[in-house]
Amino acid sequence: MNTETQWDNSQPIYRQLRDRVVAMILEGVLKEGDPLPSVRTVAAEFRINPLTVLKGYQQLVDEQLVEKRRGLGMYVSAGAAAALRTDERRRFLEHDWPKVRAIIDRLGLTLEHLLRSPTPPAPDAAPAPPLAANKDNDDDHDR
Repeated sequence: MNTETQWDNSQPIYRQLRDRVVAMILEGVLKEGDPLPSVRTVAAEFRINPLTVLKGYQQLVDEQLVEKRRGLGMYVSAGAAAALRTDERRRFLEHDWPKVRAIIDRLGLTLEHLLRSPTPPAPDAAPAPPLAANKDNDDDHDR
């Protein structure tokens, strides 16, 4: 992650940290079996309380996206990306698609129109900034 990260006041920092790790898993930056940067490294890089980092990481553990390995750190769980994609697809179809579909209908767009139209990159679709380098992953995350 970039040390110039701006935290959004709309949700707690631990949740934003969790969401960044999720984005990195979905984008393939973090793959199954990859270690997460240590709590101390992330806390130092972002100048946030280690308990905040631990809380964000714990959410990932609770969601079974990350597993703790005592004395070794935290690692992306097998199947994490597939589980996240399934959840994101469900969320899109339930929450976003009805709004998109209504706009398509309102504008009278056809499938042909949509497939022919250029797709400019979304302004906020930049890849998730990477977490800190995992240089001291030997600290115990279970404390």
